[in-house]
Amino acid sequence: MWLILFWLICSIAVIVERVIYLYGASINKDVFLATMQKCILAGDIAKAVKMCSAANAPLAKIVQAGLLKVNRPDEEVQAAMDEAALVEMPKINKLTGFLALFANLAMLCGLFGTIVGLIKAFGAVGGESVDPSQKARILAEGISEAMNCTAFGLLAAITALMGFAFLNGKTQGMEDDINEASVRVLNLVVANRQKVNLQGLEGAQY
Repeated sequence: MWLILFWLICSIAVIVERVIYLYGASINKDVFLATMQKCILAGDIAKAVKMCSAANAPLAKIVQAGLLKVNRPDEEVQAAMDEAALVEMPKINKLTGFLALFANLAMLCGLFGTIVGLIKAFGAVGGESVDPSQKARILAEGISEAMNCTAFGLLAAITALMGFAFLNGKTQGMEDDINEASVRVLNLVVANRQKVNLQGLEGAQY
């Protein structure tokens, strides 16, 4: 039971940490892209870079990496975004996979506790050294231990799996937004290079 409680606490800690991070790192993709489009069409790349810095989200950092290379060939802009994505993507997925592990461990520990409780219960029934008047009590205690371990293990596993499903959906949504936004910004840059004004871009990097 204590081991199952440990896995449950670990699961809750991961869920809380991930929820805080993911919601703190989330931005409205449509509003962000509309703002980037407005800046790029106006040729004001420096303003777009500053807005990305202010957003301080994985999506904004990846787009910012591409905008800082806007005066370079298209391949270098894409490479800069890909490099930034390699840094930011692991932060989005960090620790989420452990929830599936914690769910399995909690379930297995619950099964182990069930087996131990049943061994104790049937050992009491078949043991000749056990006082016959105590057999019923020991049998009931063993079965109770087995059922409690099963129930607690399932509770911990369900909590971890629900958290995993929710966080996995959230991270997948963020990754899809990043992929879509990076492609759309790259296309905007490529299509509007003649409008790009590099004045002030160097200062915007800082």
